[in-house]
Amino acid sequence: MKLPEDVSERAKSVGVEFNPEKRAASFLQIDQNSSVYNWIEGVEVMSIRDAIEKYDWVKDYMWKIVKRDRDEYTKMTAEDFNGYFIRALPDSKIDIPVEACLYLRRVKAQKVYNLVIAEEGSELNIISGCTSHPNSAGMHIGVSEFFVKKGAKLTFTMIHNWQPDIEVRPRSGVVVEEGGVFVSNYVLLSPVKYVESYPVAYLNKNARASFTSLIVAYEGSKIDVGNHVILREKSSADIISRAISKGGTVVSRGRITGEGSGCRGHLECRGLMLKEGTILAIPELEAKHPNVDLSHEAAVGKIAEEEIFYLMARGLSRDEATSAIIRGFLDVEIKGLPEFLKREIEKAVEMVGEDLM
Repeated sequence: MKLPEDVSERAKSVGVEFNPEKRAASFLQIDQNSSVYNWIEGVEVMSIRDAIEKYDWVKDYMWKIVKRDRDEYTKMTAEDFNGYFIRALPDSKIDIPVEACLYLRRVKAQKVYNLVIAEEGSELNIISGCTSHPNSAGMHIGVSEFFVKKGAKLTFTMIHNWQPDIEVRPRSGVVVEEGGVFVSNYVLLSPVKYVESYPVAYLNKNARASFTSLIVAYEGSKIDVGNHVILREKSSADIISRAISKGGTVVSRGRITGEGSGCRGHLECRGLMLKEGTILAIPELEAKHPNVDLSHEAAVGKIAEEEIFYLMARGLSRDEATSAIIRGFLDVEIKGLPEFLKREIEKAVEMVGEDLM
């Protein structure tokens, strides 16, 4: 797949390869125009515009979790959009990841609607890389709805690499049916003007979900992100956040609502201050049933001098010691994460660890 040089380089920075030996399918959208490449059976990938034309039932899923009139940005998207449609067929096990790249090049507002369906008994891994043209300015608005059917598993990893003048406003919703599993990873380690994201997930009986975010806010960046999970009977969820401020502002939100008997939820938010900036952690636990188990922990601080001295005593320079501590802070164990996603996240963390010294 031959891409323009600027698109190719930026796509690589968010883990997108367009390689049929390493990807089950690839979706690329530049501004509002899309290209699709399907390489293996068991999964369908196409633009949402094509999906609406091909299947009458697609509209029955759309705008069911995220409402069209939720705010001014969803209203803007509902008027005119493109995006991806990804569907794992029943009982299909897609070991090779599907990838999607959303690239903002020239338009002032890229409006995207994405629909992902993991049918009953299926397993699907998706890596979504969102990025923009060098020196670009504008807004990316992405509405995404995820449906994980009974006994299915969906792993969704999003890596953002924007420019300092880009605003990003994702609006996402998730429904996980009985016995389903949803794993979400969000990585933002580059400068950006503004990000506002607060996905809501509904977990039905015996469903499980985990949300992990790794965030760095540079000077001039404001990042307001979090997750809200609603737990039904015997469902469980973990929300884990690692945030670093290098002069920027991070608002880290997490809310777990326990509605059903035997549900369990845990919030963990840790922040690291490298220079003057702001980290605000807002954990919320809401119990609506007497038999729930909800917990949270939050901590914000700076790199301890004794940790630096300890590593320097073992032969590292101060910069090397600081870099190692930063990488360790961002090195979060994500259970059940496919090896290819671990490698992508590790590469991103390694790069940012050097830059933040």
